[in-house]
Amino acid sequence: MVCQKARNSKEVCQYGKLGNMTTDFSIMLDAVGPRLRAMRTQRNVTLTEASEVTGISVSTLSRLESGQRKPTLELLLPIARLYQVPLEELIDAPETGDPRIHLKPHVHEWGTAVPLTRRPGGIQAFKMVLRGGTGKETPTPQSHEGYDWVYILNGKLRLVLGENDFVLKPGEVAEFDTRTPHWFASATKEPVELLTLFGQQGERLHVRARPKR
Repeated sequence: MVCQKARNSKEVCQYGKLGNMTTDFSIMLDAVGPRLRAMRTQRNVTLTEASEVTGISVSTLSRLESGQRKPTLELLLPIARLYQVPLEELIDAPETGDPRIHLKPHVHEWGTAVPLTRRPGGIQAFKMVLRGGTGKETPTPQSHEGYDWVYILNGKLRLVLGENDFVLKPGEVAEFDTRTPHWFASATKEPVELLTLFGQQGERLHVRARPKR
């Protein structure tokens, strides 16, 4: 406890709360750099690509991630927009040792994606809800590195894979190399709900045990 004399001669006592708050805030800021690096690595984004989108120089981004540059609101806002996460997730995310998964949906034009894993690299799991459409949309297939596994929970999913055109129903599964041109959307006017496991480096699922037939 710290006490001092005020102008009115009354003794004013402080319990060191301000000092504790300053220490806690400093620790919180020190954790931002590793968190930024983990988010960028998880999304397979290079420093150069992040710089082009955010307008922040590569050297500044690198210093932020290494802790050599203190984060400011001006720097964190464009980074939050790049990674499509709330600003508070950059500043006050759960500690690394926390095993609980804090589900925070990411809303896009095509629907909503909820990340179910948060570790950088490896296979990433998502729950996705795609908005309903007309069922007559013109596919725009794209290809990229990776391997995808999709399980339909509710609704119907239209999957265009190479020259093939499929409609998947609840309980059905599809897996494919994402280097093959692909596109998917709701096959009806109703939303479709699905689980997806995606490996950016082409990782596949390994089944260690199978039921007896």
